[in-house]
Amino acid sequence: MRARKKPQFLLPGAPLAFPDPNLADDEGMLAIGGDLSPERLLFAYEHGIFPWYDEGLPPMWWSPNPRTLLDPEHLHVSRSMKRVLRSGRFSVTLDRAFRDVMLECGRERDQGTWILPEMVDAYCHLHELGHAHSVEVWQEERLVGGLYGVQRGALFAAESMFHRERDASKVALITAIETMFVAGIELFDVQFLTPHLESLGAYEIPRTRYLELVAKAAAKQVVNLRLARLL
Repeated sequence: MRARKKPQFLLPGAPLAFPDPNLADDEGMLAIGGDLSPERLLFAYEHGIFPWYDEGLPPMWWSPNPRTLLDPEHLHVSRSMKRVLRSGRFSVTLDRAFRDVMLECGRERDQGTWILPEMVDAYCHLHELGHAHSVEVWQEERLVGGLYGVQRGALFAAESMFHRERDASKVALITAIETMFVAGIELFDVQFLTPHLESLGAYEIPRTRYLELVAKAAAKQVVNLRLARLL
């Protein structure tokens, strides 16, 4: 493991720059401070970096090693999940309730949440600009699951997901993978490997490789997912 380096301190409105993630330790903290402006958030995602911090603290910026991806080739959909998807038990939409999905993702977390009011406002602004998207899962008119994330070119960086009914978050994630790659997404980032994600086929790659893939994917011209009418 690489020796821990002190994170760089950023002032609000500072130039759009971060330390080289390749020089960070595996935990990946790069910088503290700055702001959540659309320009800084988009710049961060284009360079494999994301904000993650607790209430009462300034923004903290991370690029951990390894990183976790999902794609159609590795996606595992069990027979029982295929039955759920065919059953008509749920309906799925895109960008119908972005703020509600974020708020639900931040609820009922035993160890607190990084989805703070300023984060909700910042990502909703990205959504209004066409750079952030949500997938919603409904049971009749009740929002029971979903996910949200940021799109940069052919990169979709999934931030969080939730469920209020069994299988609803799996439906959101499977549907996102199966539709977004058709629209031109080539890199679907889920940040960290969990048993839940691993069961669906998520896998880890070294940060160095991830950063190479991000640079290529973010530079590609891909239709805005909102305009693709995927769902």
